[in-house]
Amino acid sequence: MAAMDLPGAPALLGFQMPAEWELHSHCWMGWPERPDNWRDYAVHIQRVFAKVATVISRFEPVTVCASSSQWANARSQLPEHIRVIEMGMNDSWFRDTGPTFVVSKNASKSSNTEQKIAGIDWNFNSWGGLEDGCYRDWSLDLLVARKIMEIEKLPRFSLSLVLEGGSIHVDGEGTCLTTEECLLNRNRNPHLSKNQIEDALKAYLGVRKIIWLPRGLYGDDDTNGHIDNMCCFVRPGVVLLSWTDDETDPQYERSAEAYSILSSVTDAKNRKLEIIKLHVPGPLYMTEEEAAGVFQGGEAKPRPPNTRLAASYVNFYIANGAIIAPQFGDRKWDEEAVRVLSKVFPHHEVIPIEDAREIVLGGGNIHCITQQQPAILNNS
Repeated sequence: MAAMDLPGAPALLGFQMPAEWELHSHCWMGWPERPDNWRDYAVHIQRVFAKVATVISRFEPVTVCASSSQWANARSQLPEHIRVIEMGMNDSWFRDTGPTFVVSKNASKSSNTEQKIAGIDWNFNSWGGLEDGCYRDWSLDLLVARKIMEIEKLPRFSLSLVLEGGSIHVDGEGTCLTTEECLLNRNRNPHLSKNQIEDALKAYLGVRKIIWLPRGLYGDDDTNGHIDNMCCFVRPGVVLLSWTDDETDPQYERSAEAYSILSSVTDAKNRKLEIIKLHVPGPLYMTEEEAAGVFQGGEAKPRPPNTRLAASYVNFYIANGAIIAPQFGDRKWDEEAVRVLSKVFPHHEVIPIEDAREIVLGGGNIHCITQQQPAILNNS
């Protein structure tokens, strides 16, 4: 065990995962480059990542990690105040490969409350292993969380459970949202029962109640239905749910099913949930031109034309005082999403990212490419 590794489960030591709207000290991002996932040798997506990083950096410090061959390129595309660190990775989905940060509030003898921070280093298998995963070599991704913890000199909890950060959402008050489609998938932890996975979530995230939705967003095959494309907390007792009114859309059945479950459960504090619908765009599909720009036949999952894109406005990032929101070129629903998010987050500035379609072409969105690091607060 390394010097900074902590034994046992975080919850037993008083740690819990804070809600994403709590104060951040930092945002972490990777730098995309895979030509077999990002079209035209990643030139378009790099521009979008740079835009997202720059916007977030108006509200909180940002670090972008880039491979040795891409460091100079990333540095040249990003403003000077954004830190750029050299780091190996297989792809740039830091929500899933970066650490999940947890905090502990311990009252000291001087009656001060000191908040401490640590990171959970989950196991990662490229969203499904050799048979179902998105690429065949994820050996560098396995080290990303540990490297971030080393850079920040923060202690680390590690465990063998295969889990990605995009598959969980917490309210900071004891409740976790997830999907059975992802966490109970045979390609993650086939040896564990639902109850065993629940116990692990409670022990590592410091939650008391798990709300299971059966399925994630239609077409989200890359992640097997991550919750962060489907549903998220916006404050305790209130969730945003990906929705469509079109009963002929395969998404309708999934959204209606989730709505029914969310309407019938209570959270860890025994509150009924308020459910706010956030209509999905489109449907949107990968074009012939977009697919032709991806190097097909490499070791990554193919990106054929006419594939339905797993596009969702729920996949946004909450920065300190801002909502960084995806836009997909569907004017009606793009504008509606900004209206809904502005109403839901009245004290945040909603900043639309117009070309977020580029991110969804690679299998995720703004929430998937970011990882927040909570601030450490000392309160007398």
